[in-house]
Amino acid sequence: MLAKKLVTAQKRGETRALCLGLGMVACSMMMYFFIGITIVPFYTKSVWTTETVCKVLKANIKDKVLRTNSEGSEDEDTFPYPCLQVWVNLTASGQEVMLYQTEDTLERNPKCSYVPGKSENSKEVKAQIETIASNFKKYQTFPCYYDPGGIQTNVILSRLYHPKGLLFAFLWPTLMFTGGCLIIVLVKISQYVSVLSAWQ
Repeated sequence: MLAKKLVTAQKRGETRALCLGLGMVACSMMMYFFIGITIVPFYTKSVWTTETVCKVLKANIKDKVLRTNSEGSEDEDTFPYPCLQVWVNLTASGQEVMLYQTEDTLERNPKCSYVPGKSENSKEVKAQIETIASNFKKYQTFPCYYDPGGIQTNVILSRLYHPKGLLFAFLWPTLMFTGGCLIIVLVKISQYVSVLSAWQ
């Protein structure tokens, strides 16, 4: 009687563990799919992959422009801000190109090298842009990224979608998938050992 209860409890535990492993594998597959349709496209569109050295040619603050959201339509938080334009000499080709802060800066406003954040007020933004312009004039040589394929003729200061970030995004679903597969394998081994012991 006790042996039957132990066998029943063991089977229940194996079933629960097997369900846990299958659930982890299923969740990891859903995470892979979600990452593939939401995050990966941003990384594939980032063509600024090669690092080089840029030298500032001029950093000018133009007339104020209106900050808009990513779709280009105005919202209640928009405000005019000074448009900073930084032109650099690309060491790799010797061309005079415009510098942008990140990939998103070019999409949000291709006329300006820097786009302020949504939560900043106009006075803080003006002071910040003036500080950035003075820093560019002070530190004229710095690393930057350009498109080796020539699709984009401009350069960016820092990569928002770096390959390391993509690897980190895939880390957690990979760990979950590995853990789920390991649980399933251990359950199958336990079932095999139990059948082998019962047969003997």
